[in-house]
Amino acid sequence: MKKHTLWITGAGGLIGSHLAEMAPSVAPDLAPMALTRQNLDLTNHDAVARRFALDSPEMVIHCAAISDSRQCENHPELAQRVNVEATAFLAELFASRRMVFFSTDLVFDGIRGNYAEGDAPHPLGVYARTKVEAETAVLAHPQHLVIRTSLNCGTSPKGNRGFNETLATAWKQNKVTTLFVDEFRCPIPASITALATWELVLEEAQGIFHVAGSERLSRFAIGQLVANRHPELNPRIEPGSIQDYEGPPRAADCSLNCDEAQSRLSFLLPGLTEWVNTSPVAPF
Repeated sequence: MKKHTLWITGAGGLIGSHLAEMAPSVAPDLAPMALTRQNLDLTNHDAVARRFALDSPEMVIHCAAISDSRQCENHPELAQRVNVEATAFLAELFASRRMVFFSTDLVFDGIRGNYAEGDAPHPLGVYARTKVEAETAVLAHPQHLVIRTSLNCGTSPKGNRGFNETLATAWKQNKVTTLFVDEFRCPIPASITALATWELVLEEAQGIFHVAGSERLSRFAIGQLVANRHPELNPRIEPGSIQDYEGPPRAADCSLNCDEAQSRLSFLLPGLTEWVNTSPVAPF
């Protein structure tokens, strides 16, 4: 039987690489094509349309984005082009097919936390704003799927995408990292995000789903968990407060309520502490 072709954009990133690696075992009837910036420029709409006509993919899992908030603040036009315009073009291109789009917990302002899918977004920065605009373009097509996730950890192809990798790089350079005790997220391993995504894809879920860890942790607590895994790096972290941050606005509590996704999944979304302590392989 002919396998159904699908695109995975951002396959050189953290979540995209895990999705591509996991595909043969969880979705053997699908033939994923791993796309990176090197083999397809998503901002070149003519090139994307030509590749679409050539490959005739039945679905796209769109992971590619400029996700560094500071880069987005410094280059808002680029963020708009990559995060919004490229996404909107793909959403329209796959209008009669299927699209999965990765968004972020940062679409919320972080005032109260425990956000559910029906809560209204209120983005604070350029990155978050572009993600809200992209969500709107994707959800204009009812069969498409938006997955909002939180901080993801794990091993990426270039070793610089997971929050654990960012911290480890700083410690290797003998830097002291200041992490906020009053900024909260629901961190999740990228491998778990990928597995949950595949399950939602295979059951043809539509609309918005939150997929994040089951544990609400401060940035400082997250750093402590990573530090405990890397004593060989002599990690040094200091507690700080979001109140003292002088950069662009930051959301204090973007914890996600994942009950809707959990009701669809065959496994329990783990908390980061549980996963780190029980994973049979080194999680970082």
